[in-house]
Parts: sequence; C-alpha cells; structure tokens
Amino acid sequence: MVDTVILLLAGGRAKRFPGKLEHAIDGEPMIVHVYRNLRTAPWPLYIARRELFAPPLAAQFDAPIVIDRRPECGPLGALRSACELLRSKRIFAVAADQPHLRPAALESLARAWEPGDEAVVPEHAGQFEPLAALYARSAVLRAAPCAAAERGGAMHELIDRIATRFLPMRAEYFLNVNTPADLPRQGAPA
Repeated sequence: MVDTVILLLAGGRAKRFPGKLEHAIDGEPMIVHVYRNLRTAPWPLYIARRELFAPPLAAQFDAPIVIDRRPECGPLGALRSACELLRSKRIFAVAADQPHLRPAALESLARAWEPGDEAVVPEHAGQFEPLAALYARSAVLRAAPCAAAERGGAMHELIDRIATRFLPMRAEYFLNVNTPADLPRQGAPA
C-alpha cells in the first residue's frame, strides 16, 4: 500500500468563473499548470473529476482519474469518494485552482505530521486552507458522512471533527482563483 497520495480536485462547477481550470496560466490551462507543479512531488498523483476530460486536455495528463461519485457534495464528497477507492493511509486534498502551490508546501505538511494527527492544514493570516491539506484516509471515511450532513458538507466541518494540526505557512502558495480578478500575476513563489 502506498503511504501517501495527492488528489487534485478538479470537478467543481466554477459558477463564479466558468471554465477557470481551462483558463491559460503561463501559456497552458490552469489545471495543466497546477498538475505540472505538483507531479514532481514524491507521491503518486490522482485527479478527481465529475467526468473525464475532453481528449485534447486529457492527453496532457498521465495521472489516473478518480470519478467523483458524489458530485453534488462538493470537494468533501470528492475527497470521500477518493478515500473509498484509494488505499493509501494519507491523502493530500488539493484544489486545482491554486497555481502557486508547489511540492515544497506539501512536503512541509508531510514533515509536520505527528502520531495522532488526522489532518495537517496550512494556516496563514488567520485563515486555513482545507483544500491544500493532508488527511488521514481513515479519518475522512469516519467523519465525512457526519460533516456532509451539516451545512452542505463544507471541508471546515470535516476539520472540526478530526484531530487537526494547523501549520503556519506562506500565504503566497495558496492563491485561489475563484474569479477572473484572482488570476495570478507573474512571479509565483519558489
């Protein structure tokens, strides 16, 4: 069994910025940009989707696709679906709209993990990033059904229900593109 995997969450509806994952970042679709950033990490990478990519986009990935069996439940449903299929002990849940996220950030989260932890979540400027975090698969399987039943299944509900360590990190890694105004400028962190 592989100890840890990365799950790139790429199945959201993007109501505020339709087609955002296909929007160009440094000359390639954002989803491809984020994938290329993270595929050099030392863990296998999977992509969670509602459906398969269109063939031209699909040709740019060599990662297995995990079809979300609960697309109406947002990222928590996608994470739970993946935990039911993948057998690793820990899973990085990473939103595909974070073009500055780098393997170094994930490696910091993995190093911070201690016995008894069920999640290690980045924290910056009084905020935390549940969609750039490391989770124990067993904790997600145990707590996600309860969290999903409350307030639409927000990732925050999951974090409230499991033993979570918060790790202070640089905010620059976690730029999240939700609208065209959020598109990154050149000069992502190293």
